[in-house]
Amino acid sequence: MKISSIVTLYMATVHALSNKLNRRSVTSMESLIDLSDANSALDLKQIRFQLIRLEDSITFHLIERVQFPLNKNIYVSGAVKIPNSTLSFMDWCLWEQERVQSLIRRYESPDEYPFFPEALQSPILPSLNYPRILNPNDVNVNTKIKEFYTEHFLPAACPKPEHGDRGAGQENYGSSATADIACLQALSRRIHFGKFVAESKFRSEEKKYTEMIKAGDRQGIGKAITNEAVEKQVLDRLRLKVQTYGRDPITMSEHDIPSKINVEAVVSMYRDYVIPLTKEVEVEYLMQRLQPAA
Repeated sequence: MKISSIVTLYMATVHALSNKLNRRSVTSMESLIDLSDANSALDLKQIRFQLIRLEDSITFHLIERVQFPLNKNIYVSGAVKIPNSTLSFMDWCLWEQERVQSLIRRYESPDEYPFFPEALQSPILPSLNYPRILNPNDVNVNTKIKEFYTEHFLPAACPKPEHGDRGAGQENYGSSATADIACLQALSRRIHFGKFVAESKFRSEEKKYTEMIKAGDRQGIGKAITNEAVEKQVLDRLRLKVQTYGRDPITMSEHDIPSKINVEAVVSMYRDYVIPLTKEVEVEYLMQRLQPAA
């Protein structure tokens, strides 16, 4: 295939994908959520666009991770000996990453939630003084995120070499754990963004939600926040993205070339875990919404 044909095919694919994904979205850089502006941060259009961008980040991080085998030993405490630690290799890497990132203010941002709160340190940079956007709450589902990612998604999506896990001396443990951290942090941010969705919905229909919160009606809240048409749109958009990003644009027209990633594993993860956990975050956040701020 000539280079000019390759470029034409690639640009046509990107253009078609852009049209499909952004038909109803604002795509300018100015549409990114400004967490220093409470009104912008709670605009549902802005939130939806942010969630769409996070789909891109998650997809690319997952593609990076599944180039390596599962390497199950990195998730088993004691399988890789770490001085002065009983954590698994991946957990230790994540703990250390969060410790360092806390020093540069990552976890002062209202859309970031640590997997290891005990690892956080006082930042060496001055605080940015974000306005209070969300009501104080203790909702954090990172344990569940790590569980579904390591126990369900990775076994379904990672290659399975015949030689199995040959140990730290022969496998890409460091690269696997580094990619895991990027995936987990992006998934956590996406799922906990449900708090912003919940706060926006609460403010738009305060009376309705207040009544359900006071009645302890989690089921009613869950029904009120659910939009099945939007959920289907999310899954359709995600499938298209993974199918597109998982193929080399040069060989995109050759159907016998395998994808870089198991498309169904990604879509199933969103359908069975990401969307339900996001709704759990929304419901539990709203159940704490009427608690007075300290």
